[in-house]
Amino acid sequence: MTDVSAPSLRARKRRHGSAPVVMITAYDEPTARYADAAGVDVLLVGDSLANVVLGHEDTLHVSVDEMAHHVRAVAAARPRAHIVADMPWLSYHVGIDAAVANAGILIRAGAQSVKLEGGAIRRDVVRALIEAEIPVMGHLGLTPQSVLAFGGYKVQGKTRDAAKLLVEDALVLQGEGVYALVVEGVPALVGAQLTLALDIPTIGIGAGPDTDGQVLVIHDVVGLTKNPPAKFVRRYADLGVAITDAVSRYALDVRNGTFPAVTESYDNPAELLD
Repeated sequence: MTDVSAPSLRARKRRHGSAPVVMITAYDEPTARYADAAGVDVLLVGDSLANVVLGHEDTLHVSVDEMAHHVRAVAAARPRAHIVADMPWLSYHVGIDAAVANAGILIRAGAQSVKLEGGAIRRDVVRALIEAEIPVMGHLGLTPQSVLAFGGYKVQGKTRDAAKLLVEDALVLQGEGVYALVVEGVPALVGAQLTLALDIPTIGIGAGPDTDGQVLVIHDVVGLTKNPPAKFVRRYADLGVAITDAVSRYALDVRNGTFPAVTESYDNPAELLD
């Protein structure tokens, strides 16, 4: 069982002396195991699964069943970190009963909470989930499930009115009981203002340095994405190059007959030699 709970995360405000929340995505058992060993606080089984694992161009092409499949894999690592699962597109847009049922699938798969996008328009869904005793993380700003409505991945909150609306939406979500809020793709000043306005922690991704925590997609962090990284990404390794190099050397050894060697082969029993 995780050591990091939704209530403990709710209390993580930097202005009260808490350390910043460290969140990163994970989609399988090995990644979850290694990320947890690094001491992260939250593992997000994100709908970015659609992009970085399944190869789609957006997050709209992933289902609840696919998300649950990967939640189970992450939960198999038995991490200390809190596991939060994204509710995919249309899993909470077509009725409250369906939203609760879909969230329940993710919880039963091993998530400790769910994350959904949108502000005041989602208040009834958030309320229903929390009444069902399912902890909820919010997500405002650049909400990837709105990519078609936005006309692309564009920075949000760039005007005074837009920034004010984000604060209003954030306060609605807080009032309905979300325990934390992801803030994505907004000017740093807006990230700071949201953090100041809320009593729950903000977790930024492209929202500047003043939020209560940060989240990145692990494939971006370790260099496994096919597209150039976004402005807000800092790459800490280039595993893509390392993987290609390792597989190339393996292929060369197979083709030139040096793999497997005697030391990598099982001994022949005397009976077979006779």
